[in-house]
Amino acid sequence: MTYGPDDLVERDAPEAPFVQLAGILRARLRRGDWKTNRAIPSENVLADHYGLSRPTVRRAIAALVEDGMVYAIPGRGTYVAEQNPEKSSNEPDTAL
Repeated sequence: MTYGPDDLVERDAPEAPFVQLAGILRARLRRGDWKTNRAIPSENVLADHYGLSRPTVRRAIAALVEDGMVYAIPGRGTYVAEQNPEKSSNEPDTAL
């Protein structure tokens, strides 16, 4: 499923809340809501905004870290990574 930057997490949707949130945050990153090497909102802020628990937010952020869209600095926060404009995180890697 594709999520937009202004979507909200739906509790009765078929996908888990952390998957929905990861999709929403990906869309916000692509839109440029946060600048490269700048912090995204904290887990607490995101949890309050989307009505989710911190562990759920943490799982969504972990998915973004795994995708290389953000990076975490312990004790400091989560920051926007340099984005490769030629390849979207949802596109398969076709290199052989």
